[in-house]
Amino acid sequence: MSVAEIVISCFVVIELSNVVTMYFIPGSRKANSVGVFTAWEKSRHYPEIHDFVKYLVYWVAGTKLIFILLLVAIVLFATPDIQRICLVILAVTTASFYWRLFPLIRKMDRNQEIEPKNYSRTLGVLIAIFIAAFLAAAFSSS
Repeated sequence: MSVAEIVISCFVVIELSNVVTMYFIPGSRKANSVGVFTAWEKSRHYPEIHDFVKYLVYWVAGTKLIFILLLVAIVLFATPDIQRICLVILAVTTASFYWRLFPLIRKMDRNQEIEPKNYSRTLGVLIAIFIAAFLAAAFSSS
């Protein structure tokens, strides 16, 4: 396996664990699920809002599943050049997290709406590591 294939495959496994958690135990605090948000439990007191929140969680999980299967097809059938281009695309699109999601989760973290405290910082660092890995694999020689 090439470096590109290894990095994409590792990302697929990580994201697949996220999808399984979101579909089957969305209130979990593991695998980047929504249990870290205090609003998840609060929404249970309002069935209409909780159904809407669950719908959004399942929608994200479904979107991730499409994305995962496309990555599997890229690992299995794409040329090395296409795989490297896809890694750059992964880096750019993953970086979009810092545009809208990171400011919002940081605000919620400051307002003590997320448990554990400083989860936004941990997630921000994790996303940066993913981006660095995508770019390193894209520009590696193998």
